[in-house]
Amino acid sequence: MQTDAPAITACSTSPIHLHLGIVTETYPPEINGVALTVGRLAEEMSRRGHRIQLVRPRQGHGDCPADTLATDFEPPLATTLVAGVTMPWYRELRLGLPAGQRLRQLWRRERPDVLYVATEGLLGWSAIREAARHNIPVISGFHTNFHSYSTHYQVGFLQRPIYDYLRRLHNRTACTLVPTEAQRQALLADNFHNVEVLGRGVDSQRFSPTWRNDELRRAWGLRRHDQAVLYVGRLAAEKNLPLAMHAFRAMRERTPNLRLIIVGDGPFYQELYANERDVIFCGAQTGTALAEHYASADIFLFPSETETFGNVTLEAMASGLAVVAFDYAAAHLHIEPGRDGLLIPLGQHESFIATASALADQPERVRQLGAAARRKAQRLDWRGVADRFEWLLRTYGQRGA
Repeated sequence: MQTDAPAITACSTSPIHLHLGIVTETYPPEINGVALTVGRLAEEMSRRGHRIQLVRPRQGHGDCPADTLATDFEPPLATTLVAGVTMPWYRELRLGLPAGQRLRQLWRRERPDVLYVATEGLLGWSAIREAARHNIPVISGFHTNFHSYSTHYQVGFLQRPIYDYLRRLHNRTACTLVPTEAQRQALLADNFHNVEVLGRGVDSQRFSPTWRNDELRRAWGLRRHDQAVLYVGRLAAEKNLPLAMHAFRAMRERTPNLRLIIVGDGPFYQELYANERDVIFCGAQTGTALAEHYASADIFLFPSETETFGNVTLEAMASGLAVVAFDYAAAHLHIEPGRDGLLIPLGQHESFIATASALADQPERVRQLGAAARRKAQRLDWRGVADRFEWLLRTYGQRGA
């Protein structure tokens, strides 16, 4: 739990229950870190009695519920769907189009006390502009390093213009939320204003070693004492998947019975599936199936160097896996190297491969790291994150009102 958030008390300008508006271009059942985080924040705020007004694009696969959060609570949401278009480099999501008129009509009827803009596309920009006309205080979220993605899609020349756009958008809001102190310091150094840290949590009941499934492991071709190496995430250029493949091949040289399990989907799926015949591809998984895939593995490889946080790191830790990751974002924040995971300095790809390879034939160390990671993750629940989020909403909502 964050320790710098004071106790929340009711006062004449701060109602006990807030009417919170959330504008986002991704939300469960879509599968990504932003959708997970926004969904859990909405859930926790609803549990506390706050009223949630959600604005998002229509989702390409329909708008039916799915077993994504896998909790016993379905947050009551007043949802407004707006138009969107599919992004060519991220077809799983729809980019929201400007919706100023729709938002104007909505907020004339039901004006929220404070607005959280979770994504920075044209929908988010129009929401910030319209909120200013209605004197609605706005908090924004910096969830994704979109500017850094440009170098992975042959448009590196757009990195600076994209970053300048993000800075202008965020500086029009009362404050910007980031997941780590390192990210906060980086944005402040680049002239972002009023940057605050909002960490992330993990549901250590949903993600738990108790979901280990021997039948699933047998389907992967594993015997009782064989080990499974796991990657969970989007299959895309920015995730650095070739490094995971190199690391796995080095691991198999020492332990031939290892299996690499890949959970996820994305533009690289077909290429990887065609070229990596000794890898088991499980596609996107949600709910109980996802928990079983995590818990049925032993080692988690996370080669990405572009995360703002990396929720999958906490999910792997909660599931009792030995994590091998670069020393930044969630891994830097929550892993004590050599005790509950293994960290490699950013950019040192050969060290990543060597570290993973050395771990492959140390099953007892894998178990020790996984058990320690599980103990650490059990202290990282979403309630503390929600306490901090609620305090930030009240604090900056009052300043902006």
